[in-house]
Amino acid sequence: MTKEELVKRVKETSYLEGDFVLRSGKRSKYYMDKYLFETCPDVLKGLGEEFAKHVGDDVTLIAGAELGGVALAAVTAIEANKNWIIVRNSKKGYGTGKMVEGVLKEGDVVLLVEDIATTGGQVIEAAKIITDAGATVKKIVCVIDRMQGAGENIAKAGYVFESIMTKVDLGITE
Repeated sequence: MTKEELVKRVKETSYLEGDFVLRSGKRSKYYMDKYLFETCPDVLKGLGEEFAKHVGDDVTLIAGAELGGVALAAVTAIEANKNWIIVRNSKKGYGTGKMVEGVLKEGDVVLLVEDIATTGGQVIEAAKIITDAGATVKKIVCVIDRMQGAGENIAKAGYVFESIMTKVDLGITE
């Protein structure tokens, strides 16, 4: 699938209009329902191929934050033939109680994948968990940049940020 076809498929599978409150607390007249595009095999495969283009020889691990980043990290790891981890939003109160599922080692170089970035808050929290464990976040890449401050906030937090597509690529002008 070409990148143009991928952009088209993401929009046609997940673009909704209405009155929505985003995770950031901001209101929006549109919503990109990540679960609608992440549950389509052709779209998920295309996203894995795009994310894998960001995996250099130095990257040792792929990471995704729960819940939206899990499928993205898995498909990217398969495409890049790298191990992957899940970064939890909060510790579970049972079992091992870990914030990271999978094996994250000190010295790992991590590509952190994200679904939709508005302000970047959740992915910055995930990146901090990774760096606190002694690993390096090489780059944070999201599927869609809503262009509402995520890039600036992620850069201010000390991380490199890129996106596969932006709201402009999707033809959204709000």
